[in-house]
Amino acid sequence: MEDRSISVAKLDSTLSAHDERETVDEIWQGEPELIYVTPERLEREETLAMLQRTGVSLLVVDEAHCISQWGHDFRPAYLSIREAVRRLGKPPVLALTATATPDVASDILRQLDIPKAAIVNLGNYRDNLIYEVRRTVNEDEKDHCLMELTAGQLQGGPGLVYVATIREAKALFERMKRTGLSIGLYHGKMSARDRHRTQQDFMNNRFGLVVATKAFGLGIDKRDLRVVVHYSLPDSLESYVQETGRAGRDGKAAWGVLLYRLEDRRVQAYFLGGKYPRREDCADLYRALVEEQRHGNKGMTLRKLSLGTSLHPDKVKIIVALLDAMKIVRQGRRVKLARAFADEDEFGRYLIEYERRHRSDQDKLEAMMKYGQTTECRVRFLTRYFGNEFQRDCGRCDNCRTDAGHRVVDIRDLHTGMSRVA
Repeated sequence: MEDRSISVAKLDSTLSAHDERETVDEIWQGEPELIYVTPERLEREETLAMLQRTGVSLLVVDEAHCISQWGHDFRPAYLSIREAVRRLGKPPVLALTATATPDVASDILRQLDIPKAAIVNLGNYRDNLIYEVRRTVNEDEKDHCLMELTAGQLQGGPGLVYVATIREAKALFERMKRTGLSIGLYHGKMSARDRHRTQQDFMNNRFGLVVATKAFGLGIDKRDLRVVVHYSLPDSLESYVQETGRAGRDGKAAWGVLLYRLEDRRVQAYFLGGKYPRREDCADLYRALVEEQRHGNKGMTLRKLSLGTSLHPDKVKIIVALLDAMKIVRQGRRVKLARAFADEDEFGRYLIEYERRHRSDQDKLEAMMKYGQTTECRVRFLTRYFGNEFQRDCGRCDNCRTDAGHRVVDIRDLHTGMSRVA
């Protein structure tokens, strides 16, 4: 943007205290035309007060699918964007995502409270992106496949390897580092400074490969990224397409490779089992609001709810968003009851949204498993899932280029074969 003479500012955790003060001063003075801000920063009262003063003509939500996908590493601050829109005077909202099924698109409109927004669906098929699945039986075989990839696609440019857990990221990083590769590591528990350094080194081609959890990628635009490897099974096809879509943005041939092992489902099933608040947690929060109302008080802040229920603040945000979507509570600066129930049993029966989301995420994981096992064209499988089916086989994925997925593609065959289809 700065190259186009557009004044830009950003507010995130990578800024030093001095740089942040200077940026805030510039925003107060109305200098930046475009401000990048994280959802977490948008939750802060001082940020909202500043933006209310300067005015917002358009609020853009990038990676808007994050509002609807409540994964194990979900950032609850995304659920506060709707309140920020209201506090900022309801400016026009532009929500952007490359991976929204029709259901997710509807959920985004509901979560942002923009029910009449127009939906523009351009699809997510790119003819330079080649999908491949390699079936493996253990970690050693996955490492072997990864080494083949480094001798194949990675010869043409940098690569990114996604794993499911921080522990797995650290272990794979150490194993790959011993091979002599120029490799980086990125996960959410690293300091902001170390994460920023890894990102910059990757963007500046100091690393040929980065091993990362899904914490890496939002906002990353490395156009010459040649291959994205999923060492671990992603939680959904939404996550898979979002992450593989970071490859090949320069228009040249690029690969999205899944190292598929049936047992990997257990990791995502474990996350899925623990990511939703328990019914007991929802009941505790509802009980606290009932008690507050009984004493004539006008709602509770999120912090007070957390203290009063002994629930983690992030879990409180998720429960409040769930109950707000069901019109059981209203969320503003304070959370207030919007509907009373005869008893907690009636309240429990009303939690249909809770059950719907849980079933939906189970279905998403099953769809991810089917993708790893299918013998049909992978592009047709993916585009159909997103409601915009490709009408012919792509001719490029491993299933199209081999005998319907009955054998694993030799990376050297695929790499040299690109001269015939590129």
